[in-house]
Amino acid sequence: MDRFTTKEIALFKRLNTPAKIQDYLETLAPNFEEDGETCMSPRRVIETQKAHCMEGALFAAAVLAYHGQKAFVLDLKVSDHSIDDDHVVALFREEGCWGAISKTNHAVLRYREPIYRTIRELALSYFHEYFTDTGKKTLTSFSKPFNLAQFDDRNWMTSEKDLWYIPRALDKSPHENITTPAVRKKFRRADPIEIKAGKIVKTRRSKH
Repeated sequence: MDRFTTKEIALFKRLNTPAKIQDYLETLAPNFEEDGETCMSPRRVIETQKAHCMEGALFAAAVLAYHGQKAFVLDLKVSDHSIDDDHVVALFREEGCWGAISKTNHAVLRYREPIYRTIRELALSYFHEYFTDTGKKTLTSFSKPFNLAQFDDRNWMTSEKDLWYIPRALDKSPHENITTPAVRKKFRRADPIEIKAGKIVKTRRSKH
């Protein structure tokens, strides 16, 4: 069972709405994994003050769970990992509708207000923002709400070790296709102005 420190509890208590959790994630530096790939626990996110999308989703899910919500995350899967990356967000519900908390360095694929009646509706809200520098639209499927409570006996919220077992299990979990391959072949590429806007980032990588 995870045991939180006094500092962690104080932080969790302060982040008592999805919007406040999102605001906190915005204060964290993006984790560019310059010293190697990581999958840090919420405790290590607090300690290092940085996160990538999976780590941000895990942190948000932990805080939501502290406040009585399900520790759900959602995997957004792309067609080709050689040209694009999957994205993971934390899910929350208000008055029967779904919203999402997202850690990203980009201007898109961000927070979603709780206005979506189904997970499919929410996932599709990311579709038109999800494209490569050439304009190719790459989002192909999304997972069912993935409950992190199944890993509570492994202390995923406070572990000092990387949580690689979580993204592996999430990747293998049931996913729903957005459309068929035949329809996907007919997709129009994003406009140049969309591509330009999609390149806006909050923090640029160090050249060193």
